Amino acid sequence: MKVVRLPAIHHDGNAVIVSGSLGSLLIDAGTSWYQSLQVERIRGQLGDGRLDRIVLTTRRYPCSGGAKHISESFGDIPIHIHHEGQAALETGDFFTTWANRFDSDMPPTKTIPMDDGEIFALGDGDVKAISLPGHAPEGMGYFLPHLATLVVGPLMPRADRPTRWDLPGGSLIELIRSFESMKRLQLTSLVPMQGPAIRGKKHVNEVLNRHLTFFKEAVENEGKPPKSWHRPASTALWLTPISPWPLEEKESV
Repeated sequence: MKVVRLPAIHHDGNAVIVSGSLGSLLIDAGTSWYQSLQVERIRGQLGDGRLDRIVLTTRRYPCSGGAKHISESFGDIPIHIHHEGQAALETGDFFTTWANRFDSDMPPTKTIPMDDGEIFALGDGDVKAISLPGHAPEGMGYFLPHLATLVVGPLMPRADRPTRWDLPGGSLIELIRSFESMKRLQLTSLVPMQGPAIRGKKHVNEVLNRHLTFFKEAVENEGKPPKSWHRPASTALWLTPISPWPLEEKESV
């Protein structure tokens, strides 16, 4: 099995191609801003291989906006999302997808519902869908058991950026439960929404604990981040600590 991360461009989230002997899938698609470039990047990685499906971590525009175009470019391949996010994509809901904050339309996108525990067999390895709500009710992570790797989208924007729970459908309590679920997986690699993978069991656990502690403290603070923290930019799916958190993973240019 081959796993390739297509680094996030501008507002886009990371897109991840997982290929095996029986086919390939794409985890997240980025915005519609760079969708044609995204298609060329995918083709450059697959060569003569085919892309069979797209699976989404969330309805949010930085992860889902380019899905329709990419699907059509590869022969109308299916797009999967947890059923909680299906209506928003199929109606082109520009509010709960957050596309309006990017001054963009959300392309109406036909999807197939997916549930917790669904497995995509790729021949020499599987991808397992895991329900991880909190940032959004449809939040999904994609677990590669044989690599102890999880791709999570905006649930983990970056090691130094905790996710927001005040966007449509967000829940701080579910966020805490999802992070506790991730810890139980004993991961050796965690692919965030932006930036390189967080690697090493000890390091991954340190990052998860830092975020989890912050969320638990927010519960004690009436469900809010510290007052000293700056208000997020309109497009941001994350909060920015007033004192920077550690960040070991830097994107190479």
